Amino acid sequence: MDTMNTEYEQANRPSADERVGTDERMAGVAFIGAALSPFFLNDPSTGATDAALAVMAALDADAAAAEWPFVEAAEAQRCLTLLAEGAKRRESDGGDALKWEYRRLFVGPQSLPAPPWGSVYTDRDRVVFGEGTLALRAWMRAHGVQRLSDEKTPEDHIGLVLAMAGWLAEAKPELVAEFLQLHVLPWSGHLLEQLEAAAEHPFYKGLAAMANASLEGMKDAFGLEVAVPRFYR
Repeated sequence: MDTMNTEYEQANRPSADERVGTDERMAGVAFIGAALSPFFLNDPSTGATDAALAVMAALDADAAAAEWPFVEAAEAQRCLTLLAEGAKRRESDGGDALKWEYRRLFVGPQSLPAPPWGSVYTDRDRVVFGEGTLALRAWMRAHGVQRLSDEKTPEDHIGLVLAMAGWLAEAKPELVAEFLQLHVLPWSGHLLEQLEAAAEHPFYKGLAAMANASLEGMKDAFGLEVAVPRFYR
């Protein structure tokens, strides 16, 4: 029996090229989660993204686009140019425009033009903590995945799912494809297209476009077939 198991494992062991390809994809997912999620989750006036914004302001968009994972260079260059332009504006105006645009898009108190939670779009009642949120929460519990935020923030916040994808790529890479296929990609493109259209500041327009292009690129890289739900918003 031990011999049979060993032979089976050897026959089904990934080749060196397959392992390298998987490692590269996971590194790309981890990079995108770390690079983009903080901008969705943090008000720029808190200082939490100061260092990252300074990097964006000094970015060579053409050079960075050639290395951005999962996204064609031309689209990556468009998105990174918007991000760099927006970050540079922050240096010239003291950050007021970026701060107020973040609050308009993600905080309120006015109605948000493109709410950052998936269930708002897929739940018939268009609410946070809707069925999609609860399904994601159950999936996380079943796979022993801990929350990355406090309990007041729905798990299907676009910034949190990007951060979660990055964390999974490093800690539980075998779950990344399923997580994206079932709990992110069905709604992320719809949300991010609305966010890009609603954004009035180049930084957040570029952020939405880059997140969307990156996630769509992951779908292709992992060969995922995604069931698109009915959208109620």
